Amino acid sequence: MKIAVVGTGYVGLVTAVCFAHVGLEVAAVDKDASKIETLRLGKSPIYEPGLEDLLVSSLQGGRLSFHTQIGEALEGTCVVFICVGTPQAQDGQANMKYVFQVASEISEYLAQNPRTINSLIVATKSTVPVGTASKIHKIIEEHLISKDVSSSFEVVSNPEFLKEGDAISDFMNPDRVVVGCLSEETQKIMHTLYAPFLKNNDGAWFSMKPESSELTKYASNAMLATRISFMNEIANLSEKVGADIDDVKRAVGADKRIGKSFLNPGPGFGGSCFPKDVSALLTLGDQVGEDLKVLRATLQANQYQKKILLKKIAKLFSIDPLDASKPLLGRRITLWGLAFKANTDDVRESVALDLVGDLIRLGAKVAVHDYIAMENFKRALPGDNLSIIYEADPIQATKDSDLLVIVTEWANYQKINLEKVARLMKYKQIIDARNLFSPYELAKAGWMYESIGRPKTEMNL
Repeated sequence: MKIAVVGTGYVGLVTAVCFAHVGLEVAAVDKDASKIETLRLGKSPIYEPGLEDLLVSSLQGGRLSFHTQIGEALEGTCVVFICVGTPQAQDGQANMKYVFQVASEISEYLAQNPRTINSLIVATKSTVPVGTASKIHKIIEEHLISKDVSSSFEVVSNPEFLKEGDAISDFMNPDRVVVGCLSEETQKIMHTLYAPFLKNNDGAWFSMKPESSELTKYASNAMLATRISFMNEIANLSEKVGADIDDVKRAVGADKRIGKSFLNPGPGFGGSCFPKDVSALLTLGDQVGEDLKVLRATLQANQYQKKILLKKIAKLFSIDPLDASKPLLGRRITLWGLAFKANTDDVRESVALDLVGDLIRLGAKVAVHDYIAMENFKRALPGDNLSIIYEADPIQATKDSDLLVIVTEWANYQKINLEKVARLMKYKQIIDARNLFSPYELAKAGWMYESIGRPKTEMNL
């Protein structure tokens, strides 16, 4: 069986290599010719654990090919997955420009190569607003009518549920696969595609209307974002009342109705999905006259939490974070972690972007380290900034620093010998936004240590 994947970004590339890995013939398409050449050489343009190994093995096995023209990829396919970006527009909605462009290209291909027996299944994996499958169907249908051509096709919704840093495992071992379609035959074909993965993890199969499938994707991300914001608020409350969020989350997570996932407090959620998808769902609610109050509060709580590190730093140095006189002039502050989460090079909506900008505005010199994301971070910041020092060694980054701030939960940071760090730093002070270290152990070692929702040790300043 042959399938096509349009778009070789995060979702598209993972989808292509995973389907190829289980033996399907996969043709992947992207308009970026330089990216296609890179992929043909077996080099992944994005970082995801295990992705490049699967890419190489699928290329060598002849199961995966890359193209710049959609017509080349669609020849002989039974399913085409639309995996192009849907960035957030200014009004909060998803920008559907690229999805509809692909739909138009598919309609032109069908007009020139009509199918009268085997239908082409057009599956949207991009995160799209409710009603998109219907709109794509209309685009293709109207184009075929204008060309006086009859061709068999069906548009379905097949959202992805991938976590950056665990995407390969999530695809290979899904806890569920959701398909929104109207015909029994299409459902059978889609189930056949996913059968090898469903067996790996005894995953659930859900078939429903396309509108329900599209809403499921948004609802899932919104639910997870809400859990994060809620636990961040409980962590902030813990600090005020003398509780320990570690104890609270263990006991709360032991309730089977709640579970342990997404209960870790931190500096707010970022990335390409949660902020955008919650905003899109709010916009949808506004359009149909439904005020989604919980989600509105979720975004508000997250905006507050993304400034929590700046507030802690300002309190530590006894400054006003809005002071325009550069009160941190002469201070050097080190950040460990620039990606929005560990095991990815994605810095979109990263807390570090705003925090670095705020620290520079306040006059500080900022030394930064990340295991993967430093190049993307450089590109994400506007212009060159001489106040940022990029260090390849996390320990060296702390030299002469007044404060170390841990922003991303890279596991390797936990393995660093803090005695070596202490010998380099000006003051033994850490603000840990990911609760990687023990407050009690660091207190015994003489550190000023502050985390999220846990007891803090005495300050040196």
